[in-house]
Amino acid sequence: MEKEVNLLFVFLGTRAQTNKFSESVFMTDFQSGNLKRKLAKFRNLDFMERIKTKNLFDLSHTIAGDFFKEFEFPWLVVPRISEFISELSNTLSKNEFEEIKEKVWVSKNAFISEHAEISGPTIIESSAEIRFGAFIRGNVIVGKNSIVGNSTELKNCILFDNAQAPHFNYIGDSILGFKSHIGAGVIISNLKSDKSDVSINFGQTKIETNLKKFGAALGDFSEVGCNAVINPGTIVGKSSVVYPLSMVRGVVESGYIMKGAGNVVKKE
Repeated sequence: MEKEVNLLFVFLGTRAQTNKFSESVFMTDFQSGNLKRKLAKFRNLDFMERIKTKNLFDLSHTIAGDFFKEFEFPWLVVPRISEFISELSNTLSKNEFEEIKEKVWVSKNAFISEHAEISGPTIIESSAEIRFGAFIRGNVIVGKNSIVGNSTELKNCILFDNAQAPHFNYIGDSILGFKSHIGAGVIISNLKSDKSDVSINFGQTKIETNLKKFGAALGDFSEVGCNAVINPGTIVGKSSVVYPLSMVRGVVESGYIMKGAGNVVKKE
C-alpha cells in the first residue's frame, strides 16, 4: 500500500504539492479502489511521453527533421513519407544531388553499387553506401553515412544519419534512428498475418495506430542482434539493445536490454 502511494506521488511530482494533496486523501482513494485507477492513468501518461518522437530521435540527424516535428508520435510519419519526399526533392541542391533515374535523387558523394536496385521516390544522402544486392523499393530516405547492405530490402522508411542495415535485412514502413544498427538477418515486419490494423502494446496499454502497415521505430543508438524478428508495432527506445534471435513485440524502453521474451533488464 505504502509503495503504491509513494509511486503515485512520484508521478504527480510538484503538482501534488501545488494542489495540496494529502496522504489521507490517497489512503481513502486506495481503499475505495480509486488510487489504482489514478496510478494506471499516470503510468499511461508517463509511457506515452516516453515514446514520443522527440524522446526517441535527435531530429538534427536527418534531412527530414522539420517533417518529423509535425508528428507527436513516430508511426504518424509513416503514411506521409512519399508526400514528404516529393516536396523535399524540389529543394535539393543540384550541386549536391543528381537524379540518377526517375524520382531517385542521390548525393554525388554517395556510393551506389551497380548491382543495387533502386526505385523512386528515394533520397540518398552524402557518404551513404548502397551495397551489392540492395533493393530499395521507393518512399525511402537514406541518411548521411548510412549503410544499406547485401540483400537488404527497404520499403517506405527513413534511415537517420549513420544508421546501418548491412546484411540480409527487411525494413518496411519503419524508422531507424541516428546510429541505430541491426544485425545480419534482422527482419522488421510491417503487416500482421490477419491484415488487421497495427497496435502498439505495453503492459495494459494499447495504442491503435489505425495503420495496416507499420513496422518499428528504433531510437537513436539502438542495437538489434542478428536474426531477431521485430513484429509490427514495435518501439525500441534510445540506446536499447535487443539480443540475437529475439522476437520483439510492443515496447523496449530507452536504456533497456531485451535478452528474450519476458527478460528485459535496465542497462547498467
